[in-house]
Amino acid sequence: MDPDAQITLTEDEHTELQRRARSRGARAEVVRRARVILMLAAGESYRAIEVAVGCFPSYITRWKDRFLRDRLPGLDSRHRGQPPRVLTSQFEARILDRTRRPPPDGATQWSTRTLAKRLGVSHMMVARVWARAGLQPHRLRRYMASTDPDFETKAADIIGLYVNSPRHAAVFAMDEKGAIQALDRLQPVLPLSPGRTVRHSFEYVRHGTLSLLAALDTRTGAVVGQTVPRHTSEVFVEFLATVVQTQPRGKEIHVILDNLSIHKTKRVAQFLADHPQVHLHFTPTYSSWLSQIEIWFSKIERALITRGIFTSVGDLRRKIMRYIRHYNRAAQPIRWTHRNPSDRITTRSAVTVH
Repeated sequence: MDPDAQITLTEDEHTELQRRARSRGARAEVVRRARVILMLAAGESYRAIEVAVGCFPSYITRWKDRFLRDRLPGLDSRHRGQPPRVLTSQFEARILDRTRRPPPDGATQWSTRTLAKRLGVSHMMVARVWARAGLQPHRLRRYMASTDPDFETKAADIIGLYVNSPRHAAVFAMDEKGAIQALDRLQPVLPLSPGRTVRHSFEYVRHGTLSLLAALDTRTGAVVGQTVPRHTSEVFVEFLATVVQTQPRGKEIHVILDNLSIHKTKRVAQFLADHPQVHLHFTPTYSSWLSQIEIWFSKIERALITRGIFTSVGDLRRKIMRYIRHYNRAAQPIRWTHRNPSDRITTRSAVTVH
């Protein structure tokens, strides 16, 4: 084809190309081709067309040659691809069924693209089916099933303390967070800036560990905290005494605990005998999630410990206690609800006193 050949449009061709170029519903490629031919017919240079349309000279030459040879039909695509697949209920069921079965290559889960390639469809179709069905194969959640034969009785006892606590008694959720590391970074921390997250160096220095004993008052949300080098039964009893001292003399105190061995020693039994107003309530095995202090532990973990820089164990201790003091200034109780007690746990609004 002569590269210097000029394009002359008939009135009908000019009208049709303008319609295509101005169309809001046509494919972007159809619009681009029409604009190229219109600008060539208007005598525009290749350079002007490249800037206006956003293309290369070879693109202009290709569609100019096709138009000169075949006129308007030459601007149609020669390879239209496969017709779009219609998502029927049967095919959607096939996608869902295949999603629940492991991939044959040994991977643990499908991605939208691997499953789409396997079924010969668009990955967006797979994504839409997953979204409609609420499937998220890339996500994983862990669980621990309680083996306690008295799970429902113990769980109902603790939930009763939350939703129908004794009127004139204090209820504390208590536990230890052990082996908190005082980690310091070898390189400076790069602060938050527009377009960049906070960055820590990979290398760090361990300055030691300590344990945090904490008791959350379920009525006020305030936390009583104490740090110790390591938690033992003796330390636990001392902390129990500290919690008791925060309440008026003789006030009934209910303490929710997990089944750690240091909570059930002779020293603890002696303390309970000396303080008959204190009652311990143990969560079922593998059910520490029933203790509200675990929710607070997750808060301090996210807010301080995970990203904290601690130059020593003493520095870690000071920052933990400072966090607790500030937290208690605006503490709020955790609203524990059980939407359908008849579903799993039946509580008769009774609190067992041990």
